[in-house]
Amino acid sequence: MLTGKHLIAGEWIGSATTYASDPAHGPSHDFAVGTSAHVDAAVEAAEEAFASFGWSTRAERAALLRRIADEIDARGDAITEIGTQETGLPDARLQGERGRTIGQMRLFAEYIEKGDYLDLRHDPALPDRAPLPRPDLHMIQRPLGPVAVFGASNFPLAFSVAGGDTAAALAAGCPVVVKGHPAHPGTGEIVAQAIDAAIKATGVHPGVFSVIQSSGTEVGTALAQHPLIRAVGFTGSLRAGRALFDLCAARREPIPFFGELGSINPMFILPQAATARGADIAAGWAGSLTIGAGQFCTNPGIAIIIDGSDADVFQSAAEAELSGMASQTMLTDGIAEAYREGVARVAGGTGATQIMGTNCDSRHAAPCLFVVSGDDWLADHRLQEEVFGPLGVVVRARDTTQMQQIARSIEGQLTCTLHMDDADRDTARALLPLLERKAGRLLANGFPTGVEVCDSMVHGGPYPASTNFGATSVGTLSIRRFLRPVCYQDIPPDLLPEKE
Repeated sequence: MLTGKHLIAGEWIGSATTYASDPAHGPSHDFAVGTSAHVDAAVEAAEEAFASFGWSTRAERAALLRRIADEIDARGDAITEIGTQETGLPDARLQGERGRTIGQMRLFAEYIEKGDYLDLRHDPALPDRAPLPRPDLHMIQRPLGPVAVFGASNFPLAFSVAGGDTAAALAAGCPVVVKGHPAHPGTGEIVAQAIDAAIKATGVHPGVFSVIQSSGTEVGTALAQHPLIRAVGFTGSLRAGRALFDLCAARREPIPFFGELGSINPMFILPQAATARGADIAAGWAGSLTIGAGQFCTNPGIAIIIDGSDADVFQSAAEAELSGMASQTMLTDGIAEAYREGVARVAGGTGATQIMGTNCDSRHAAPCLFVVSGDDWLADHRLQEEVFGPLGVVVRARDTTQMQQIARSIEGQLTCTLHMDDADRDTARALLPLLERKAGRLLANGFPTGVEVCDSMVHGGPYPASTNFGATSVGTLSIRRFLRPVCYQDIPPDLLPEKE
């Protein structure tokens, strides 16, 4: 059952003011509006909890992660019911996302138990070394302290209250304060109930986790500026992410801001692949472009192909595929409005021609397809900006040399894709060094929607895809964001926080 309250250090706390949720269908509920005072209480409890949680054993943290997974699983039907009401996403999508969220918790538990992520290093003392002796040195990765996490609109489970940022921070030994997203506050509360139950069952300090509901900017601003917060994890728009990044950088003591901000995820369709299977690639692109109403940060928004008859076939096949797809419900009215603005921006771009599609009607969005020449795309930066929704742009390049120009001109991306056959290897070999500098993940003959949670995944990239090109927000490497190396010199081994 929903309380509509904040969870602060194990207590459910209301507010003087509330806001009403805006579900895609089903009943609306009232939720408390968080304040700076709530942030103070949650962060101070997190700092208190860090004294014990930061020095907890890996086995203890693994037990917490596994119990959180079990508690979320036990509430599966309730999460799916309210999640579909709030977001308009289908049951299967919420069930799959819940499986990913649970699997991520369990994967991180198994991973930290192995201890490899600590990068333990030991240089034994050399007391007899000349001309100077060497002290005994241990290097260990240690948790940063309380972490603020911002729930994402488009993934109410995998990137929200118990999503990747929360799982990574808890695995590292960092207490977490979550700003719930107003697009799915009920879903967030039920997940928070699961985490609360896991904390109580495992005997962890209750300050290890809090969630504050919010429909405005006060809570987010207060979290980013709170002197006890040591890092921020964020998934969302470039505008909101950049504002928070600037707040974190402007603090008297700046802190890391790990923002995943999205991208256009360009696909390069190389000549031989275009000739051999251009229509099939177009059909796959249409499916990837429209999954979840195009509300994925890995949505492949542009397809670059050499102008000519193969481009005609590709474009016609994409148009046919997209024309047969029905409109879909978008996550919020604000996202729908932003999609309408994005369609209008692309339509006003230099040389852009709309092939098919209509504008977003209220909260529903239909696919849109545009075409533009390589020259015009290079000349107008507006065509390079992300449109969050089912909009695709076919960029018809003059030749492979212009493909390389486009690769050089694109900004930082989460992904770049090459569709290629064996005869395209020389072209791919020329493009790869360019694309490697632009993206965190490079694909061949696939589509970027769908991010595997595993050891080798990188979900990040150069700005504006993310604010830290050396990090990932998905996969076990994401835990390293919330750790820092500490060298212990001549500290007795029994006092060290981790043992070799």
